[in-house]
Amino acid sequence: MGRRDLEAALPAGADPRRYARVLAQVHEAALTGKTPPSRPRAIIGESWQRMRRLGMDPDSRAAAPVLNFEELEARRRTSGLLEALPTLRGGLISLAEQAAHIMVVVDAAGQVLWRDGSAAVRRRADGLGFVEGADWQETAVGTNAIGTALVARRPVQVYSAEHYVRAQHSWTCAAAPLHDPRDGRLLGVVDLSGPASTVHATTLALVDAVTQLAESQLRTTHLTELERLRGFAVPVLSKVGGRAVVADEHGWVAAAAGLAPVDRIALPTGLVPGGVWLPAYGSCAVEPVPGGWLIRLVDHESAPPTRAVLDVRSPREPELTVSSAAGTWTHRLSPRHAEMLYVLASHRDGRSASELSADLFGDASRTVTVRAEMSRLRRHFGGILGAKPYRFADDVEVLVRRPASPGAVLPHSLAPAIRG
Repeated sequence: MGRRDLEAALPAGADPRRYARVLAQVHEAALTGKTPPSRPRAIIGESWQRMRRLGMDPDSRAAAPVLNFEELEARRRTSGLLEALPTLRGGLISLAEQAAHIMVVVDAAGQVLWRDGSAAVRRRADGLGFVEGADWQETAVGTNAIGTALVARRPVQVYSAEHYVRAQHSWTCAAAPLHDPRDGRLLGVVDLSGPASTVHATTLALVDAVTQLAESQLRTTHLTELERLRGFAVPVLSKVGGRAVVADEHGWVAAAAGLAPVDRIALPTGLVPGGVWLPAYGSCAVEPVPGGWLIRLVDHESAPPTRAVLDVRSPREPELTVSSAAGTWTHRLSPRHAEMLYVLASHRDGRSASELSADLFGDASRTVTVRAEMSRLRRHFGGILGAKPYRFADDVEVLVRRPASPGAVLPHSLAPAIRG
């Protein structure tokens, strides 16, 4: 499992009660415009700024809207989190009960789908409206570990007066995002919450480790499914003839004929049977097969891409739309690919591997990572990207659609070129 940046709330060696008093002073100063005794952590300060822009009332005690039973069950079925639930429960519920916490699993939209753990803490959470079916996004209940992790796309712990709404100051929460390993899509967030007096610096590391274990098991399940598709794909391709691939619904290639082998192709959002234009292959014919798609390349010269639109208005689903005379293709981007394309769109003259490394990581030496990711991007997106230096092709019109607030551009990103 890869290392992830952890946003723990309690400094090493700090006394929780004394630190909570300092946080309360920082919170009060931030709301009244006074000089604070210290600055909030960057991730908290950014969230508080979002709350002020929204006009969030820090004294609000209004309960978040709650789904009815039928709506809750429907969200559970379609969340993509059901397969991960046994691992999450096995790793966290026992600890939650022993440590006076509750384990909470929310979907990508911030709806609380499951809540288990200490009965006493669940009753306390009931009074806060922190119940199954509640909306726990920042926009509904202010700065909190769940909602802030959904925005920042990284693990975060929120303690006491770091919560924007005062009614939550008696709580501590540690949350980690859980992604679908097949396409990088954010499935939701896993959280341990409890009374502020139970805060512990290691809680976040534990939540993150169990979440990554669940992602690993989802990845194993996907590899098993892909191997099953491969057994079907090989005989199909032998009968079809010509250049073709069989891929699952996320674009992972089970088998190919007449083409250079690749692990994955970037399929458009909402792919349907029939003709489709793909930046990497040109015009193709697509038909469904059990567990995926048969994609056959059409044998005529494909029109080159002429326009690329990078849409980063959504904090969770950045998209790239590529157009040519032959058609238009839209693909949801991973957070890292969205960052890279945004930087390249901001530097039409191009960036070297070391410059792009500094842009993304604040470290010009991470060129191996940059070159590997750019290689994937160029395979996926065909002729829109060039190399030496890395750039959008000169004959491709590039348009970036941004949110109204500069701070809302890819809010999960820590890249210096974006956070600036």
